[in-house]
Amino acid sequence: MTDMAAQMTFEERLKALDGIVARMEAGEMTLQESLAAYEEGMKLTRALNEELSQAEKHMQELAGGVITPMEDAP
Repeated sequence: MTDMAAQMTFEERLKALDGIVARMEAGEMTLQESLAAYEEGMKLTRALNEELSQAEKHMQELAGGVITPMEDAP
């Protein structure tokens, strides 16, 4: 992830990822631009997933382990 992306909030990362997806869907990027955008999108996705996992873990700790992880929910 770029230094700038590392300092972004969750919401800013999500907005940046949405922008990347929109640009790629428009189909107006060169192959090189598409590859670079895909790489940045994957970095943002990993950072978003990590932050969500940390938030879920924190919520479970606050609830004393009573909360069922989303992947285990019916």
